[in-house]
Amino acid sequence: MPSCRFRDVLATLALLSLLAPAALAQGGREGAYDRPVLSSVDNGLYSVTLRVQAGPSGTPGGFAVQWMKRADFAAAGGWPANPTDPRLSSCNFVGTPTLNLWGATSFRLAAEEVAYVQPGDLFDETGVSTNSTSSAALDPGTEYVTRVRALPGTDGTASDFAPTIPTQTLPGECTQGFWKNHPDRWPASCLPMLVGTVSYTEAQLLLIFGEPAKGNGLISLAHQLITARLNLCNGSDPTPIMAAIAGADALIGSLVVPPIGAGFLDPSATSGLTETLDDYNNGRVGGVAECPTMTKSVTTWGGLKLLYR
Repeated sequence: MPSCRFRDVLATLALLSLLAPAALAQGGREGAYDRPVLSSVDNGLYSVTLRVQAGPSGTPGGFAVQWMKRADFAAAGGWPANPTDPRLSSCNFVGTPTLNLWGATSFRLAAEEVAYVQPGDLFDETGVSTNSTSSAALDPGTEYVTRVRALPGTDGTASDFAPTIPTQTLPGECTQGFWKNHPDRWPASCLPMLVGTVSYTEAQLLLIFGEPAKGNGLISLAHQLITARLNLCNGSDPTPIMAAIAGADALIGSLVVPPIGAGFLDPSATSGLTETLDDYNNGRVGGVAECPTMTKSVTTWGGLKLLYR
């Protein structure tokens, strides 16, 4: 018959075995991360801005965002089970952003930390891994659905997806496809075009449109500056962005934009101007969202880059 001391040891071991999972969850962690919270913040012609807030466990491995057109979502009866379904766009946010810098400095979020991401405007972003459709611009005037989850990390597994939320882009009127389908209609008054103090031909501008930023703030700023100038030459109101254009030109100066040259600017120096011009080009501020006639159009960097990637 076991001694009293032996029975006490067995009872202690049993109690420790019950407490161990809780201790791991609080310290070393075992199991899935908490689900992030997703909300829609802003809408543009070709992109939307989403707010991702980590749960209590953070997102040590980064997070994944999926989106698809609401009509496709309804036709599929929900989210497709096949991750390669062409209707489904997916992006893993796992590194350091250099384009949109108004949120967390890393997509590997601490507890309750917030990041902002822009489906439809990921071509120039860094720290991301996209599928075949997720780097493309969104369609104007279109409803979408989106969801998020924490990715697996060294001390935990992926979370469940957070609840699906709706979002939508702004109506594009005659914006979609005009510049994209009629590059020969670029206003002659815009060519050649000054970017900073350097003059570029149409062929050179198209090469710049096709160059991803890859952490070079000069390229992302040039994308927005060129697009804004095309909009102004096409009759858009310059009032909201004249100061931003002047600031961008002064900052760029004589630097030659890749791939024409090898100029470089740190994204921390360009992000404010890039964002202001991007808001203008995407119809988030007044002046560029209206399309007065069918022979004139408003364009965005998101629309133009689809052609020349």
